[in-house]
Amino acid sequence: MRTGTWATLAAGAAGAVIVRRAVAARALARRGAADRVALVTGASRGLGFAIAADLAARGFRLAICAREPAELAVAQAELAARGAEVLALRCDVADRAQVDDLVRAVIERFGRLDVVVNNAGIIEVGPLAAMTVEDFADTHAVMFWGMLYPTIAALPHLRERGRARIINITSIGGRISAPHLLPYNCAKFAAVGFSEGLRAELSGSGVTVTTVVPGLMRTGSHLRAQFKGRANSEYAWFALAASLPLLSMGAERAARRIVDAGLAGRAELVLTPAAKLGTRVHGLFPATTVRVLGWVNRLLPAAPGPAGPAVAGSVAAARLDSGLLEAATTMGRSAAQRLHQHT
Repeated sequence: MRTGTWATLAAGAAGAVIVRRAVAARALARRGAADRVALVTGASRGLGFAIAADLAARGFRLAICAREPAELAVAQAELAARGAEVLALRCDVADRAQVDDLVRAVIERFGRLDVVVNNAGIIEVGPLAAMTVEDFADTHAVMFWGMLYPTIAALPHLRERGRARIINITSIGGRISAPHLLPYNCAKFAAVGFSEGLRAELSGSGVTVTTVVPGLMRTGSHLRAQFKGRANSEYAWFALAASLPLLSMGAERAARRIVDAGLAGRAELVLTPAAKLGTRVHGLFPATTVRVLGWVNRLLPAAPGPAGPAVAGSVAAARLDSGLLEAATTMGRSAAQRLHQHT
């Protein structure tokens, strides 16, 4: 037999061994997760649903929450159909009393809590002139206080496990404040600061904190985001950026990497090449980065006047009725269907 043939057979055998080991490792991880419980906030749709589905596939029992009961019921039914044990509870994470009740209900149902994924979020897009002080307050309520409240409520139970995980979903907007997303960015900056400081404070406690810094992801969120100012034009650029494969990342792939990093206890996970490049450039050349963002701002739609009501992405899409934009956002709309972002 020729040397090349032996090499091919050897490579094939080695590949088979690697595959078998990977399958065995995943099966072992699944058995080890059989009694473990994960709480995911904002899990009725989008990235939160994808993370919950990934945890379910690993054998976790799930507690999920969201503000809309009908959407929550759909998510619960699909996760249960995949074989997961799911407790679904309506909860506004901006309301501390509701969050305390949520965590209490999880402990009463499962008797333990091993993983908390703080994912709930909202997105408002538009220039500062179109925003109000209330817009800043609303984003902070959900994405800062809505991260703090579940963490504080869950910590005593997580400490009991001896080896527990907190996974905080922040954003590249919490590292680089891009124009036309200012309320969102401010809330995400606060979330990053809380998450990184929390990891330091919990060092040695057995509870590890992972700060996830995603770039653009194809979750269908552009259909649920709120747009102000020249809403249709704002929707067009945001939907395009959140759908193109070179700029955005698939939600299911992102969820898999997020759960892997969180369970491994990693300090940080930055997702998408663009986000990684952006954070590095900003770290080395902050003044230049801000100058470039100023140029980008000039290309974005200007505010038509005083702040007005926000327009949902699905409404803006219907108003535009653009075949070209629809074709360019095919991947984003497909993600919206899979991840329950449709309205």
